[in-house]
Amino acid sequence: MIASILPTYSRAPLTFTSGEGSWLTEADGRRFLDLGAGIAVNALGHAHPALVAALNEQASALWHVSNLYNIPAQQKLADALVDKTFADTVFFTNSGTEACELAVKMARKYWFDKGENRTEIITFSGSFHGRSSAGIAAAGSEKMTKGFGPLLPGFTHLEFGDHDALHVAASDKVAAIMVEPVQGEGGIRPLPDACLKGLRDLCDQHGILMILDEVQCGMGRTGRLFAHEWAGVSPDIMMVAKGIGGGFPLGAVLATEDAASGMTAGTHGSTYGGNPLACAVGAKVMEIVGDDAFLADVNRKAGLLRQKLEGLVAAYPDVFEAVRGSGLMLGLKCKAANTDVVNAGFGQNVLTVPAADNVIRLLPALNIPDEDIALAVEKLAKAAEQIKGDDA
Repeated sequence: MIASILPTYSRAPLTFTSGEGSWLTEADGRRFLDLGAGIAVNALGHAHPALVAALNEQASALWHVSNLYNIPAQQKLADALVDKTFADTVFFTNSGTEACELAVKMARKYWFDKGENRTEIITFSGSFHGRSSAGIAAAGSEKMTKGFGPLLPGFTHLEFGDHDALHVAASDKVAAIMVEPVQGEGGIRPLPDACLKGLRDLCDQHGILMILDEVQCGMGRTGRLFAHEWAGVSPDIMMVAKGIGGGFPLGAVLATEDAASGMTAGTHGSTYGGNPLACAVGAKVMEIVGDDAFLADVNRKAGLLRQKLEGLVAAYPDVFEAVRGSGLMLGLKCKAANTDVVNAGFGQNVLTVPAADNVIRLLPALNIPDEDIALAVEKLAKAAEQIKGDDA
């Protein structure tokens, strides 16, 4: 008989009842050091006092009002995002998947209004843009698309890093190129700064819109507010979610005035998108994460964690192969099965997240204390010892 919760997840046998900072407490009382942060969602850890206060203050005043009316909390967050980024305008969603839907619509509507038949969107192998019809069509992987046809047409899938194929595909039928500056689900694969710059140049050369998916790598995760800033380029459209809500469901699409020109009244909407609760929390996250001193500390912590992880790889070469990633979006490429490493971590009360290419993701809270970083690597070392013992 089917479970009351649709069985689409393979869940670990863990039930967390509370959280504080970088720690989660299981129903039986065990405490787990959380290096996944809800897959890069809990950017400031669990139950951050400032976020709790912002949520409680807004909850006592107004939970929801339709987008038929002005929403001051939404305006405040939009202004903060425009002030800190390339964008001229923002649309709020509830998730990264919804942000992908709008990004695709925005790019195609842009060219429709210009009277040009440009509908193709170029994407890359290993990408992940959500699980909606547009999201799975954009990624194009058999694992996500099998059985869900017919797929939304209009996507051209290229191999990650195939520059020749990219230049051939950049025709006058292409509306946009969509890419993650750092692939998350794909195995923590950063796009080199030179490649991101080259992609921007290619888009400019052919009049193509650049869409960046910063759902996982944005909001301070790489040590800049958004990952593309390291390359010194700006997109036309950008998808944001996960960390922007600090754990509260919130996403956004940021765009230039030109790229958003087709999205006039009635072309898109959301019942809950930009609701007062989500935007009150998001505004507080932006206030904290957008601070230069906070981002400098993210970079310092990232250096500390990476140094310790490099030592871990050197100490356990039969279990780990390499460290990859940027900032506090790091991956351990494994020689042992990554699922074995994740499961061994459970035994040491540490949480990591599997990804493609036999990688485990380390996506801790951006404000993780130094002592928790040291303890995390100790726990991973004990997990590696367990794996070595099992193989002996």
